[in-house]
Amino acid sequence: MKIGVYGGTFDPPHLGHMEAARAAAEALGLDKLLLIPAAVPPHKALPPDAVAPQARLAMAAMVADGVNLELKSPGLAEASAAEMDRTGKSYTADTLAQLRERYPEDELWLLLGTDMFLSLQTWREPEKIISLAGIAAFDRTEADSGGMEGQARRLRERYGARVALVRLPRVMEISSTQVRELLVRNRVEARALLWCQVYGYILREGLYGVSADLKRLSDDDLRCASLSMVKAKRIPHIRGCEEEAVRLAERWGADAGLARRAGILHDCTKYLELDEQLALCDRYGIALDELERVAVKLLHAKTGAAIARHVFGEPEAVCMAIYWHTTGKADMDLLSKVLYLADYIEPSRADFPGLSKLRKLAYEDLDAALLLGCELTIEDMEERGMPVHTNTLQARDYLKGRNR
Repeated sequence: MKIGVYGGTFDPPHLGHMEAARAAAEALGLDKLLLIPAAVPPHKALPPDAVAPQARLAMAAMVADGVNLELKSPGLAEASAAEMDRTGKSYTADTLAQLRERYPEDELWLLLGTDMFLSLQTWREPEKIISLAGIAAFDRTEADSGGMEGQARRLRERYGARVALVRLPRVMEISSTQVRELLVRNRVEARALLWCQVYGYILREGLYGVSADLKRLSDDDLRCASLSMVKAKRIPHIRGCEEEAVRLAERWGADAGLARRAGILHDCTKYLELDEQLALCDRYGIALDELERVAVKLLHAKTGAAIARHVFGEPEAVCMAIYWHTTGKADMDLLSKVLYLADYIEPSRADFPGLSKLRKLAYEDLDAALLLGCELTIEDMEERGMPVHTNTLQARDYLKGRNR
C-alpha cells in the first residue's frame, strides 16, 4: 500500500491544502492519504488566536472528506491525530517512525510544500525522515522547477532520498494566515478560499473571531453551516434536494426562498447516532413514538426541524417541511409536499423502480406524485421486512381518498 503523509498546522486548512492533497493522491497513485495536524509545530509558534487542536483535526477531517468526494474514492483520505496524541513538539521524524510501526510493509511518502522541501536538510533528523519515507514536493510553477530539481538532486546525492516532484495543476497562492485575516475583515472573500464544510464549521463554532448570527445567515452561509454537519458524500443529495425543491416550489406556487432553506437544512442531523438524536429530542421536548425511539433514520427529520428552529431561527413553515420530509403525513401543507418529493426525486438519487414515473408525475399532479411516493416507500419497507411508520400509512390513505 502506498501512503501519503501530509502534515501542517491546518489553522485553518484551506483550498490550497485540498488542491495539493488531491494532486498528490493522483500523481503518486496513493492508496491512503493521512492529513496530520501538528499539535506543537517545531518550526513556528502557533498564533495567539490558534484554535484548539481538536477543532483543527475536525477541519482537516472535512478536507479529507472533500478530497474523497472529488476523487470519488471513499476512504482514501483521512485525518490523523498522530501528533496530537503525543506530548511535546510535533517532529516529523517521530511521526514517520510511529507510522512505520503501524504500516511496516507499506510505502510512505511525505508530502511537502516548496518552502518546507527546500529546507528539509535543516530539519531535526533529516536522515531518519528520508530513510522512513519518500519525499513528494509540490512543484507549483515552471519558475519553481529549477530550485526544486536542484534540491531533489542534492537530497538524492547526500541521503539517497527517493524524491518525486508533484506539479500542481492549479496554483493557489494563499496561506492560513491570510484566511484568518479575511475571516474577520471580509467573510465573503474568506469563504472563497475554504472548503464549504470548513467554512460552515468556522461559522457554527465562532472560530478566528467570527461572530456570525446563526439566525440571520444568508443562503450561502446557511448552506455551508448545514453541510458542515454531514459527511461530504451527502453533499450531492442535499444540493440536489435544494435545487429540486426550488423547481417544484416554482411549479406549484410555494415560496421558493423557503423551499431552498428547507432543502438546505433537511438532512443536517442525518449523521447523528441514536443516542445523540434522542438527546436532542429530550432537549427540545420532541415527543416520540415506540418506533421512532429505535429507528435512527426516522429521527433526523424531527431533530433537523428542531435545529432549523432553535439554532438557525427558520420560520415554522420551513421547520414543518423538514419535520415531515421522511414519513410524510395526512393533509400536508404545500411546502411540506414540495420538500417530501424533492428529497425523493432529486437528480443524484440512484435509480429504482418507479423513480422515472415519480419524477414526471411530480410536475404534472402533485398529490398523485405524493401518493406514489408513499406507496413506493411502503412497498420497499415491507419487502425489507421493516415496520412502516403510521404517518406514512395515514398519508397514503388520505391521498387515496382524495384521488378517488
